[in-house]
Amino acid sequence: MIRGGKRFKGHRCLSGGLRGSASAPKKISRSAEDYLEAIFLLSRDKGHARVLEIARLLGVRPPSVTQMLKKLRDMGLVRYERYGKVELTEEGRALAASVLEKHKVLKAFLMALGLSEPLAERDACAMEHVLHEETVSAFKRLADFMLKAPEGLRCLRCLREGRYLCLQESA
Repeated sequence: MIRGGKRFKGHRCLSGGLRGSASAPKKISRSAEDYLEAIFLLSRDKGHARVLEIARLLGVRPPSVTQMLKKLRDMGLVRYERYGKVELTEEGRALAASVLEKHKVLKAFLMALGLSEPLAERDACAMEHVLHEETVSAFKRLADFMLKAPEGLRCLRCLREGRYLCLQESA
């Protein structure tokens, strides 16, 4: 979730804590993932981000950004020189893209279950950092099934409403 409650092109995320990922052998904090996501989003158009842009997007102070950028640089995830542009390395870009894809899948899954967009957005932000790739893949298959199902499919109404409608109608 973006810390100041701000939105960035349909993505509202970015938080903190430790996690391990099947896709990334390194242990990386949720906060570090959030910074990578922010840099990824900000650098889509011009290929780089700046410290002040990252700080505004995440709702943090520039010295906090600088401190994290040094850590990310030491991990080989960004290229950064003081007062310069911030660019993701190939590894950093892959990790950021992976987290953003998880977010997209989880949000679609939660909305397919009938949750409101703001709630699905918030929960996807929390889940994207902790769920295993296989779990997200299973949610993606289920979301795809639900979103592509014919209109009025009763089993989906049952799932969304939490009731066995077909059993109630035959009783």
